[in-house]
Amino acid sequence: MTRISSRAPLGALSAIALLASTGALAQNTALQPVIVTGNPLRSEQLAAPASSLTGTELALRRGSSLGETLEGLPGLASTWFGPNANRPVIRGQDGDRIRVLSNAGASLDASSLSFDHAVPIDPLVVERIEVLRGPAALLYGGSAVGGVVNAIDNRIPRAPLAGTAGVAEARWGGAAAERGLSALLETGSSGLALHADAFWRRTDDLRVPAFEPPAEDGSSERPERRTRVRNSASAAQGGALGGSLLWNHGFLGASLNSYRNDYGIVAEEDVRIRMQRDQLALAGEVRALSGFFNTLRAQASLSDYRHEEVEGSGAVGTTFKNRGGDLRLEAVHARQPLGAGQLEGVLGFQAERARFEALGEEAFVPSTRSRSAAVFLYEQWQLGAPLMLSAGLRVERAAQDSAGDADPAEPRFGPALQRRFSPRSASVGAVWNLDAQWQLSSSAAYTERAPTSYELFAKGVHAATASYEQGDPEQAKERGRNLDVALQWKQGHGLFKLGAFWSRFANYIALVHAGLPEHVDDAGDSLPVYVFQGVPARLYGWELEGRQRLWSGPCSLDLEARLDTVRGDNLARGEPLPRLAPLRATLALHWQLQDLSLKAELQHATRQSRVPGDDQPTPAWTQLHLAASYALRLAGADGLAFIKLNNLGNQLAYNASTVGTLRPLTPLPGRAVMAGLRLSF
Repeated sequence: MTRISSRAPLGALSAIALLASTGALAQNTALQPVIVTGNPLRSEQLAAPASSLTGTELALRRGSSLGETLEGLPGLASTWFGPNANRPVIRGQDGDRIRVLSNAGASLDASSLSFDHAVPIDPLVVERIEVLRGPAALLYGGSAVGGVVNAIDNRIPRAPLAGTAGVAEARWGGAAAERGLSALLETGSSGLALHADAFWRRTDDLRVPAFEPPAEDGSSERPERRTRVRNSASAAQGGALGGSLLWNHGFLGASLNSYRNDYGIVAEEDVRIRMQRDQLALAGEVRALSGFFNTLRAQASLSDYRHEEVEGSGAVGTTFKNRGGDLRLEAVHARQPLGAGQLEGVLGFQAERARFEALGEEAFVPSTRSRSAAVFLYEQWQLGAPLMLSAGLRVERAAQDSAGDADPAEPRFGPALQRRFSPRSASVGAVWNLDAQWQLSSSAAYTERAPTSYELFAKGVHAATASYEQGDPEQAKERGRNLDVALQWKQGHGLFKLGAFWSRFANYIALVHAGLPEHVDDAGDSLPVYVFQGVPARLYGWELEGRQRLWSGPCSLDLEARLDTVRGDNLARGEPLPRLAPLRATLALHWQLQDLSLKAELQHATRQSRVPGDDQPTPAWTQLHLAASYALRLAGADGLAFIKLNNLGNQLAYNASTVGTLRPLTPLPGRAVMAGLRLSF
């Protein structure tokens, strides 16, 4: 089996994986890059469940958002606030329990504050996506108690580049009539590597099977059926420049990237979000040091995020700003003999600061300043080939400061307030190689999460969810216990993996219906009142995935299957937690003959009837998707041409993870053809 070094340049890694998965390399060659997210020691074995997307698989799954790209993978769903604002959901958890990273650094934005706020990362320029399912608070803080999504690129080159290389991709079609272009260029010589990339994407209102939206409040007329999700078009573009100085045992680099997106808010007919984010990132590493610590890593970033919510008249209703930075330091110590094995580990420090402002009539949170600093220790004990044990501890200090009312003449949020928290997290894990094919892994964690600014200080009408939301300034830390167990068999082209998880929270901060009289806004509309409240809660479920070769020869035929489910309960109220995906099943047949690959995938989601009292069940649905790809040579470049036909039967479907007030307005995409061409040289 051929392996790619964890220190290989990411651009080269993506190109090699692209060729391998389309048949340009020998079919029996398996390329399995080491997962780097949540893996500071770059171990080939992880106790926590993890997965990655790269190469052809990523090219065929790319959507206009990270949530859409990852939707349907084991344990993963999306918030689906239309095609533009679509954040990943892992095992039923979203918002500030899922950490979205860019090259393992913070992605500063406002996406966790509201479902209509997009993540400023476009999959068109991402080379690999890594996902950790389950708590990763030990390494990334309380915002990762549900998992991590890490979008990886090579904007800061980490290894030498020989000569000049590039990738260009064009795609057209889909239910949103997408027109997308992206390009990447890298060059280097001894001691220097440079990177540049850019992307451009335009979409129209999303085309869906005919559906009947809910009637307007107070109207007795039956609304007209629609075949488009209104106000869902978008226009996004961005790019980056980066470079590194490299030597035999390390690198030092920087990048500057910019992201722009102008998209419609599907909850409102004529309101658009005009978003921009600029970020400066720094990273460096020194290896092969003498002494106790043999590797030092550092990375930092400064981000300036802003978005304006623009009314149909052109007037700016509300402006959101978030400025801040993060710093991460890791010191890896050399392997030390301990008993019958070898001990290696990492000592780390992480700090983040952000200043958030919400200005305008629809601001439902005050301006706040957030700060956190943490130290963590992670150790791994390798007991020969069969057994690896791990353990870690994190101690953190976090602060949330509310500026209170901007205008004392218009009291709303009250006086300025300060809250301080000291979250702590710990984890243990084990990987046991039973034999050459079977592996058993398990991890257990205790996590604490400091409340976010909106869980503490929110007070006002949240237009995106058509509700009045209220935080609790006396909110306590969220505390949880988690257990993960997985059994895996792997031989040749065959794979079987079964995993189960269980989480119990002593103070799960949930947004629950208050049961109070409805709030009447300035327009005279009545809105339900929701409060952020700590409740005992439980989440549990399982994930199954498998792959088996049915036929080998000049051509190959593989059967792939996925099955997952999650259940969650608010134990204080004796009702289900909201927005959980139902039992989902996927069956796929993958046929390959040299450079030609064909795939048929059948997806089914069962009816989700386990919902809280303020939500409605989501009907079951089944969709069939077809895809074809062909590896080719064009003008001296290696290429991949692909075509996808999604939702062949044009079946109407809704996402159970979408907030209930918006779900009837945003069905999943209808039947559509997407075609694309990707060239690398």
